[in-house]
Amino acid sequence: MSDQPAPFIPPSPHAEPIPPKPWQVFQAPGFPQLFAAQVVSSIGDWTGLVAILALASKVSANAVGFVMIARMLPGFLLAPLGGALVDRWNRKVVMVSCDIGRAGLLAVLPFWSNVLGLVVISFSIEVLTLLWGPAKDATVPNVVKDPDQLASANSLGLVAAFGTMPVGAVLFAVLAAVSAWLAHFSALDALHPHQASLAIWVDALTFLVSAMLISRLRLEKTRLPTKETQSASQTWSDVVDGLKFIRSNALVRGVMIGLAGGLLGGGSIVPLGAVFAKQVLRADPSAFGFLTTALGVGAAIGVVTLLWLQRRLPRAFVFTTSVMIVGAAIVGVAFSSTLSFAILLVGLVGAGAGASYVTGFTLLQESVSDEMRGRMFGTLYTLVRVCLLLSLTIAPFVAASLDGLSKRLTNGEVAIGSAHLALPGVRLALVAGGLITIASGIGARRRMHKAQSDQVAAA
Repeated sequence: MSDQPAPFIPPSPHAEPIPPKPWQVFQAPGFPQLFAAQVVSSIGDWTGLVAILALASKVSANAVGFVMIARMLPGFLLAPLGGALVDRWNRKVVMVSCDIGRAGLLAVLPFWSNVLGLVVISFSIEVLTLLWGPAKDATVPNVVKDPDQLASANSLGLVAAFGTMPVGAVLFAVLAAVSAWLAHFSALDALHPHQASLAIWVDALTFLVSAMLISRLRLEKTRLPTKETQSASQTWSDVVDGLKFIRSNALVRGVMIGLAGGLLGGGSIVPLGAVFAKQVLRADPSAFGFLTTALGVGAAIGVVTLLWLQRRLPRAFVFTTSVMIVGAAIVGVAFSSTLSFAILLVGLVGAGAGASYVTGFTLLQESVSDEMRGRMFGTLYTLVRVCLLLSLTIAPFVAASLDGLSKRLTNGEVAIGSAHLALPGVRLALVAGGLITIASGIGARRRMHKAQSDQVAAA
């Protein structure tokens, strides 16, 4: 395997982004197994996450916070390194090993249900996930060899990752009820430490099923690691090469700016949604449920629309436009005064987010050589996690600061003709988030144009 990245060749700006028959992706040898593995493990992930948090809440008041920190920390520290390792190791072996490893960790979790055990096991599971994710995303183009089918594969991957959330929640509720019933049998006490144990063990089983499915994939054999490729200096060199690759390629930078900036600004709608519904819309607590439902339904509509209607638009245009639509819709939500109008606009936010996710990943998969994909996706995951965490944690503080500033400067409202527009901090914070998202879309588009100009100049 060469240590130098393959020449970057941006996709044609006139490339058709969506295949005319998206479900044909299931005809690709190996994709049904890969998709089934994603569905099964995602259902287990959501079930297991709820179960682990329930277990942590029983251990101590602070355990939930420690568990969430343990789940987030590896993404900040180890994702680029994980991507570099994925580029050097056999990706099929990586995915199978990580699935088996996560199953083993979950199997022993109910027997080590103190704060230290929860933190160590949660951290270890996340480390393995950071290897599995880039390996899977880097493998998709090798399984779906037709570039026109990548958008379909990524859309289905999005469905597998997030569409299974309610299934996982329902499954946990059912397993918790079964577990409570089994607790009446004293003979099972040794194998039944907690009500969440059964759900955690089912989660472990899903990883074993995923490992079995992935083991059946027929992939081109990659070069096994040698002492030279396993050395710390060579691994660090790979990480640096990956960062240089991202910095030197305008299209890749554009996609990352669009996705990261969109999450930084657009993510504010999640922590501020409940406050906005209460303070601005004057709605009852159920309003936030309607808004979150609209976000999910909108994302599904965006993916379906992308697959079935936007067949002749260039991918770069679809991506950047979708990001800017998200930002504009968030600004519109901020100035909404009725729940029905806010629901429509939040649905538009979801639609733009779904479309930008699919086209962004598709652009990266088709534009980056196989030997660099692991590092590229590892870096992307780090960037996405950082921006999302910043958005979720900072947005409430920004809203509070802007609320005080608004009251001091405008007494909390401005006159527009004979009407008065209230300017609470949550409204201003959403406007700021929307503008950041629009700016990231514009920045991404500028880099897309530069990539196209470089392609023309090189021709």
